[in-house]
Amino acid sequence: MRKSFSMLLLVAGFSFATSASLQGQQRAHHWAIVVHGGAGVIEKSQLGPEGDAAYRAGLKQALEAGAQVLDRGGSSMDAIEAAIHVLEDDPHFNAGHGAVFTSEGKNEMDSAIMDGATLRAGSVAGVTRARHPISLARTVMEKSPYVMMIGPGADDFGARNGLEQEPPSYFFTESRWQSLVKQLKKEGKPIPPRPEGVPPEGKIDPVAQLEESPDTHLYGTVGVVALDRQGNIAAGTSTGGLQGKMPGRVGDSPIIGAGTYASNQSCAVSGTGTGEYFIRLGVAREVCNLVQYRGMKLQQAVDEVIHKELEGLHGDGGVIAITPDGQLAWSFNTPGMFRARMVEGGKEQIGVYNDEP
Repeated sequence: MRKSFSMLLLVAGFSFATSASLQGQQRAHHWAIVVHGGAGVIEKSQLGPEGDAAYRAGLKQALEAGAQVLDRGGSSMDAIEAAIHVLEDDPHFNAGHGAVFTSEGKNEMDSAIMDGATLRAGSVAGVTRARHPISLARTVMEKSPYVMMIGPGADDFGARNGLEQEPPSYFFTESRWQSLVKQLKKEGKPIPPRPEGVPPEGKIDPVAQLEESPDTHLYGTVGVVALDRQGNIAAGTSTGGLQGKMPGRVGDSPIIGAGTYASNQSCAVSGTGTGEYFIRLGVAREVCNLVQYRGMKLQQAVDEVIHKELEGLHGDGGVIAITPDGQLAWSFNTPGMFRARMVEGGKEQIGVYNDEP
């Protein structure tokens, strides 16, 4: 009897120690976050000191908004939403308030979010009234049986669920408008009437107007991937789409597996680039497949997809990514990508050009 009782105590002690060890490992898990603000023809000579400072400040603010959520023990999903809200409200970035215009002079926005712990996802495309499309995408995930909703139906769904709505004039910025006008003139296309309810033509913000050509905005997207203290990862992406695009065009950002994907079994990815190529390659899921099924390290996987597979189709762009074990990576084949990252206990790292680490 004594021997059996001793064995019982031993087993119980082992179980308690194992449980305590696992809990300790969970408590010791470090959070991490990576942010991007788009990739493309972003060069020092074109951005200038003022533009450089403004974009870095926007990235820093978004990074810190997400980091604060994670540092309080919040979820990776909440951190992504908080960080993208900052970027959607910043007119320098092609999302939300800074969204570019279609060829008809309207703003059509797309967004997606995905939870790596459950594989639940939500996305929206072609919305015109949601102040924060990323929140609308999350609401689709959490309060509907669907993954994707589009157009007026998606906007109405957001209104019924109490999300912030704005009139079309809210999304207007003079810099984006003048960039559209210049592009359409160059292409010999008709110039749409100036939107109703916007201020008279005024000063163009030299910061938001990156350069003389509209190429930079072709890759304008914002995105965030995050890892929380519970070891769960998530990804989110938001965009105003292509400048001067045909109304109704949808890129990769809201397509799960193309511009956005997350799974605790592999990684979380948010992309920015020529959407048609990202869709054809399934870029976000392809990165995750290389990690999960071929055992690649994250940096190796993103480089393989961006510099070999994407370039093989003559596609441009980049991705940010994160794994549950804390690997962080970004990769892009353009002159620049607005990007930032931080790990719990570490320092912020912010970059713009391709000669920065």
